[in-house]
Amino acid sequence: MKKFKLSVALLCGILLFTACGQNTEQPAEEGTRQSTEQTAEESTQEDENTAVEPILSLDEYPKVDGSTANLPLMAEVMSRATGISLEEAEELTSCDMTPQAWYNLAEGASDLLLVYEPAEATVEKLEEIGTHLTYEAIGNDALVFIVNENNPVDSLTIDQLKGIYKGEITNWSEVGGTDEEIVAFQRSEESGSQSLFIKLLMQGEEPMEAPTELAPGLMGELIDSLAEYNNEGNAIGFSVYYYASYMYTQPGLKFIAVDGVSPRDETIASGEYPFINPFYAAIRTDEPEDSPARKLYNFVIGEEGVKAMKAAGYIPIEK
Repeated sequence: MKKFKLSVALLCGILLFTACGQNTEQPAEEGTRQSTEQTAEESTQEDENTAVEPILSLDEYPKVDGSTANLPLMAEVMSRATGISLEEAEELTSCDMTPQAWYNLAEGASDLLLVYEPAEATVEKLEEIGTHLTYEAIGNDALVFIVNENNPVDSLTIDQLKGIYKGEITNWSEVGGTDEEIVAFQRSEESGSQSLFIKLLMQGEEPMEAPTELAPGLMGELIDSLAEYNNEGNAIGFSVYYYASYMYTQPGLKFIAVDGVSPRDETIASGEYPFINPFYAAIRTDEPEDSPARKLYNFVIGEEGVKAMKAAGYIPIEK
């Protein structure tokens, strides 16, 4: 478990899988091995979905906030920790966007976060508040780049993406596409995905300034804008993998592979995809050991939290 005072810059679907057909005339040994693997997989799935003894009543459940992409996880955790149905938990779950969620925790307006890391501007404001926070990485997500499916470019290198966002590459023909201007969307300065974009892709270099109309405030707005922009293939933008894959999809879009690696559950879990970043559980450091917030935090960072993440479709950091 790690602790920090926020003077340290911490923390700073679309893809469907088709099963391959199997030859029914398998050698007995191979068939036995596949059967054993299937049984193990089914056992793991049953374990993830096994009812958990509630640790909190609904009345004492702490105020949980966080990032939009973590809403399904918040509902799954509430359901498992209190014993209510997932459907009821989904109705009771809401959150602010990443920057405000951090402020809410630091100022005492919420008790626990399931959240992506804050942008540098958010960290600076949190330093002024001065609250000590305890956090732990619990799962991995990824920064993904999205284009219109009509775009013939399927993969870009890290240097090409950086060149696009620095304004050095301005036409798709320069990266193997058609002779069209590149329209590069970003997010607003304090958004969680913009923070990941600056950290993972730009790595200390400044991106070109995006016009307001190309820097929507909400992740869903960016995805909508990409889908609607001239209905052509010249726009590019980014989001986080879980949100763009499972929470807010739009027809007519595709993920770009980076250095030849497509973002998928498998490539994120293995670390093969280059733009991977953790998300966190966080509480105030001075939470008493017997407080509901501390009990829920320990639940989330432990084995039951791993099960909840798997059940909700996230990629946990295995303990």
